[in-house]
Amino acid sequence: MNWGTELWDQYDNLSTHTQKGIDFCEKYTHFIKERCAIETEYAGKLKKLVKNYQPKKKEEEDYQFTHAQGVLGMMKELHDIAGQHELIAENLNAKVVKELQVLMQELKQERKKHLQDGQRLQVELNQQLGLLDKSKRSYEKAFREMEKATENWRRAESDDHLSRAEQNKYKDISVQRSQINDDCKQGYAATLQKTNQYQEQHYTVMMPQVFQQLQEMEEKRVTKLQNFIRECGTIENSVIPIINTCIDGIFNAANSVNPSKDSEMVIDKNKSGFQHPQDIPFEDLSQVTVNGSSSSLNTPKNVPTRSETFRTAGGTVTKKGKQKKGGILGMFSSSKHQSPKLDDHREDFSNLPPNQQKKKLNKKLDEIKGSISKETSERDGMMKMRDVYIQNPALGDPNSLDKELEENALKLDHLRTEMEKFVTYLAEAEGSTTPNMHRKHRASLASLQSGGNSSTNVSSTDLSSTPIQHNTPTPAIVVDSVDSQHTDRPDSGIDRNSSHTVAREDSFDDALDDEGLPVIGTCIAVYPFEATNEGSICMAQDEHFYILEQDQGDGWTRVRRGNNEEGFVPTSYIECQYS
Repeated sequence: MNWGTELWDQYDNLSTHTQKGIDFCEKYTHFIKERCAIETEYAGKLKKLVKNYQPKKKEEEDYQFTHAQGVLGMMKELHDIAGQHELIAENLNAKVVKELQVLMQELKQERKKHLQDGQRLQVELNQQLGLLDKSKRSYEKAFREMEKATENWRRAESDDHLSRAEQNKYKDISVQRSQINDDCKQGYAATLQKTNQYQEQHYTVMMPQVFQQLQEMEEKRVTKLQNFIRECGTIENSVIPIINTCIDGIFNAANSVNPSKDSEMVIDKNKSGFQHPQDIPFEDLSQVTVNGSSSSLNTPKNVPTRSETFRTAGGTVTKKGKQKKGGILGMFSSSKHQSPKLDDHREDFSNLPPNQQKKKLNKKLDEIKGSISKETSERDGMMKMRDVYIQNPALGDPNSLDKELEENALKLDHLRTEMEKFVTYLAEAEGSTTPNMHRKHRASLASLQSGGNSSTNVSSTDLSSTPIQHNTPTPAIVVDSVDSQHTDRPDSGIDRNSSHTVAREDSFDDALDDEGLPVIGTCIAVYPFEATNEGSICMAQDEHFYILEQDQGDGWTRVRRGNNEEGFVPTSYIECQYS
């Protein structure tokens, strides 16, 4: 169907229709804009909601349960879904709204041009019709004047009172008017023919071209709208797989909830380890002692009476471990009778029930081992950097790392001291009476000393199997600092037997009991060393030794002289080369 053929006389209606089409595009653009704003606002509010309900630092322990983790998993997926809504808004803005705005500008300009062409053609047609009307009026006027002149001439001919000259005068006027009428008639006929030809051209050729252009413009607008609608569907469809994945994640989060595991976690979190209170003994008030006081013959000496036991939030304890009621048990007690909570957070966690104490100590040991592993990695990096500086002084001064290495050594000293201290706490909590530190503890420290990922996999329970007995005199073992500025360095100004040393019982004796150890490398003394402990040997600067046993994490390496004298020397005083 062609507008130029079918709607040849509907110029005004077509003009109105095309304007409504542009208005519709503008209205659709506003709809998409508002939809984008809603999507963005929804995504922002959903993200804010998820953020507001994330666990606070003090609540993290309560979110270890599977149901809490399931809720957190669901909120994470909702956060990702919100991101997809933001993506929808961004794509709609970029691919639909902007294109619609460009389309409307093009349509407005194109419509204006086509309508101007139509108006120009209409004006030309009206002008031609005006010429035709003017020519017709001139012809009508000439025809009336001719009729009047002819009538006057006929009257003059029949009037006998008029002279011949007057009759001829009326005749001449009639002939003149008849000539003018003929000229106007011919002019009118020519104008009419021209107007008809122009009118036919106007309605069959020129205006149909304008209408055809308007039709193409309108069809272009409709096609573009169709593409935009399809683009909206494509944008929606592009995020459906991700949203479906998020929904699957929500189902997975729901499936991960395990009521039995939560119950076990409650037991693990709150189990005190105390025994059930013993039976309340019978007190026979009829048996009176000599001094008249009540007898408690039936009460075992080592069993606390009912009045000496009470139940706390952590379990049942005796008067020996009596604590102030806290939490809900002391909710209604007067604040003036409550003593300050000085022992709420003890270093060895002895204020907690046995199970919780061991759990806290194991966690603390894991944290310390992680810190040792981190510091050891930093030390290795600085040592490698110093070696690079030594080989190529242009890159940097090796001595610039001395201060950092010394600080790192002090940190390692402190961390290893802390580790052995908490190992002792854990052993005491477990009731171990083994007086010596097990070799496995040294192996754990050695693995942390050597660095690598395996250092973090050592279980803290392995470290707790054999505690250190601090009340037994032992040789002082200096913790390795791997720095030339070690605290044992003679010019460091720090005493080797100070608080930075670690008590290590029978370590030399255990090591020297081994016979026939193979040589695993060589070393050279960087600094002189005077042996002050049993099992250690002196060494002079630049003296060479064979390495028999690598540093196990306590800061000492077992070496042998050329005369077969064996003993321990500080690892930080030597440079080792292992075969």
